[in-house]
Amino acid sequence: MSDEITVSDNPDESRYDIFVDGTHAGFSAYRDTDVADAPQRILHHTEIDDEFGGRGLASTLTRKAISSAVADGRRVVPVCPYVKSWVEKHDDFADDIDPVTSGHLALFS
Repeated sequence: MSDEITVSDNPDESRYDIFVDGTHAGFSAYRDTDVADAPQRILHHTEIDDEFGGRGLASTLTRKAISSAVADGRRVVPVCPYVKSWVEKHDDFADDIDPVTSGHLALFS
């Protein structure tokens, strides 16, 4: 029997949450910004709980977070090392990714 995996946007916490059979398994935190009048979603931290590791949940979560941001009309800035690595391996969203700048990083210092 397979697990039911769901991902939902949690705008009150500025993150996407992933659930396995209704149990919270991790999240991808974001920050929305408008740089040069271009709406962007900075994905800055991804975390999967240890007990759910090794199931590909981070990849599922990242794909959903990026597709949701794009559907909302936002470009994606991959500050999170996992998200950065993921977009380098998956070119599905190549046209929707903006490079990380010092201005983006300054938002977290």
